[in-house]
Amino acid sequence: MPRRFSSPLPLSLLALLLAAQVEAAPRNERATAVSEQAYEQATEMRLLRQQEQRRTDVFEVRAPNVQLLNKAAISYHANVLERQGDVLIMELSGPERLQLRGFGLRLAPASTFIAKRNALLEQMNRKSILGLDSSIQSIPSFACYETVEETEAAMQGFASSKPQLASIINAGPSWQKAQGSGGYDLKVLKLTNSSTSGAGGAAKPKLFVNSAIHAREYATAPLVLAFARWLVDGYGVNADATWILDHHEVHLLLHTNPDGRKRAEGGLSWRKNVNNNFCANTNTRGVDLNRNFSQSWNITGGSGSSANACDLTFRGPSAGSEPETRAVEAYIRSLWPDRRGPNRADAAPADTSGIHLDVHSFSRLVLWPWGDVNSPAPNGTALQTLGRKFAFFNGYTPQQSIGLYATDGTSDGPSYGELGVAAFTFELGTAFFESCTNFDNTIKPGNLPALIYAAKVVRTPYITPAGPDITALSLGQGASGGGVQPGVAVSLSASASDARFSNSNGTEATQAIAAAEAYIDTPPWVSGAVAIPLTATDGSFSSSTESLSASLATGPLSVGRHTVYVRARDAGGAWGAVSAVFLNITNSPVLDANFSASCNGLSCSFDGRSSGGNP
Repeated sequence: MPRRFSSPLPLSLLALLLAAQVEAAPRNERATAVSEQAYEQATEMRLLRQQEQRRTDVFEVRAPNVQLLNKAAISYHANVLERQGDVLIMELSGPERLQLRGFGLRLAPASTFIAKRNALLEQMNRKSILGLDSSIQSIPSFACYETVEETEAAMQGFASSKPQLASIINAGPSWQKAQGSGGYDLKVLKLTNSSTSGAGGAAKPKLFVNSAIHAREYATAPLVLAFARWLVDGYGVNADATWILDHHEVHLLLHTNPDGRKRAEGGLSWRKNVNNNFCANTNTRGVDLNRNFSQSWNITGGSGSSANACDLTFRGPSAGSEPETRAVEAYIRSLWPDRRGPNRADAAPADTSGIHLDVHSFSRLVLWPWGDVNSPAPNGTALQTLGRKFAFFNGYTPQQSIGLYATDGTSDGPSYGELGVAAFTFELGTAFFESCTNFDNTIKPGNLPALIYAAKVVRTPYITPAGPDITALSLGQGASGGGVQPGVAVSLSASASDARFSNSNGTEATQAIAAAEAYIDTPPWVSGAVAIPLTATDGSFSSSTESLSASLATGPLSVGRHTVYVRARDAGGAWGAVSAVFLNITNSPVLDANFSASCNGLSCSFDGRSSGGNP
């Protein structure tokens, strides 16, 4: 696909001009430049921002229907700068404008967006004179997003404070690091209880999440870091976080493109890595890492990625040419065995374990293979079911990742295409530089439950999502708080639903709830687990949503904390995801207090009486 590239003035000439401007500034304004290298980096960043400010071929794009708009957002993802409802803001060359008009889309200049973009870049330019580029501690105007350094510090904090749960694995170098010119290591945060093993001595099921492979997608790495905090901080406090880390592994590669991310933190709309062998010394240099993966590299014959080094979807000179790509491929292959045959139509077995999530922004989509052909993947029905479940949580549109035309060399190549592991792409929100308000109020609350669900069903992602979810779970008699004494029967209340699928792009079949079970301490996938049947509170299992109850005998339980696992099965025979709650058994008398109060104006009197035991 043809792209636009306008060559800027040589960086060396612009650097001399800018250096003269900075030298003319008051000495105290230059005092923060800690080294000649930092000064040079700040100068280069300012020049690159100036290049970006000169871009004027930005357009508002409208479509006759949302389906066509979504396909345009997938196919032209590298061009899309923001989504405003049913309008895409896109940077487009002349040939690209003709292509979109040929699909029936309407274009108009995006003058408001350009003015907003230039104002932000100018703000960053002013900070650049003070030498702040090399030591950004938070992203100006986006303080809710951690920088690369802040992310790594948080990861190290987990590993240092809770080494039993968290460790850091070096997956490989960035391009700059490999060149010996600064850069970063690609660091994976591995989260699991290292003192527990998988069922029957087998390996634990593994969830792998990578984010920020496209540098300018601000919200992606912070969302995954928030997920890490939920797991680590919730261990021992939240029963679901605890059992996930006891029985599963979660591997998080938060910054897949850290060199590029540093450019984006300086206000640049930077997508690719920073490989300066391609389109040198410009802000469109480098390789699109999500077109560089080996398994499906350039299989569309040029339509799904670009051979133009200055294009934002430049696939690189060869399959897996970039150190970042090779690091991700090697890490994926280290996690899972190959369970898919060599032929395109070979499906992975239904019991294949593992999920790979590649978190991007934006467009509010949940995507699954294939992205290079219109035909469904051989595990397409199961992928669609899980995709619709994810979309129930985040409210996005679930669909196969084919757009107006194919894409190739993407990250699901080694995971699903090669190994048969369920692979999905989340496209968060409505902008690359998503506001902190949107991140805190919509992106994080909607997508954290989706990530948690992925961690729950990673054992059998082609099977479990078809089953019902436990939507509420509680224990009576204060059993999850102060606890109960041994022998006291504890009431369990729960709700289950087989209808938690997004219907925004097709309808998933649902069935009546047919059964539900609880397990104490030993989950259902472990040998020796004992099921405690739950009953439907209305007397019969007849609806896709049911209220459930049971009475748990505590006589055989030791003093201390226990875990109650609950799951439900639908009439189609599918058991859904497990949810859990803590049950506390104590030797101490449990006091039940009764209070009465009477007030006359602002004067009140209280009467409190306590009795030992439970009612």
